[in-house]
Amino acid sequence: MTTADTPPPLPVPQSIRLPGIVLGVGLGGFVDGILLHQVLQWHHLLSGTDHDRIGVKYYDPRTVPGLEMNTVWDGIFHTVCWVAVIVGLGLLYSRVTHHRRAVWTSRVLWGWIVVGWGLFNLVEGILDHQILSIHHVRGGPHQAWWDAGFLVLGALLVLAGLLWQRSGRPFDPAAPADTPGGTV
Repeated sequence: MTTADTPPPLPVPQSIRLPGIVLGVGLGGFVDGILLHQVLQWHHLLSGTDHDRIGVKYYDPRTVPGLEMNTVWDGIFHTVCWVAVIVGLGLLYSRVTHHRRAVWTSRVLWGWIVVGWGLFNLVEGILDHQILSIHHVRGGPHQAWWDAGFLVLGALLVLAGLLWQRSGRPFDPAAPADTPGGTV
């Protein structure tokens, strides 16, 4: 057999780690925004700026004008979450070329999504709650405990996601279903 007769090597499949993490960041942001901002109304994006560290004007969410401005910023936050989900889906679609339905049952993908959610909590908790202090999980006398709990939840989500994705079979998104790694 000559070199011209040998088939070209199969491309190395790209990982679903990045798409999973980006999806997790967006979905975790939606959980935060929908549950904490809207349903529980514990905080809005600018609800702590009366004590922030960057000089953003305070918009008291207990007043109509303040609630309107906080709602606008919550909407911007949700837009960023939506973009993260769209980007994550686009990355996933571009990397999984065969058996796209099978990837949705993959422990590997869902583990990375949970990692992304945990990373969202850690970054958002450290940046917005601690460094910038533009809002807290739940303002008031025990806000430091709520903020710490948010960070602990983020760390636990990262750990759980890493363990979950490691328990799955490696996923080769380009492999046919009848080859090892071609199914999840």
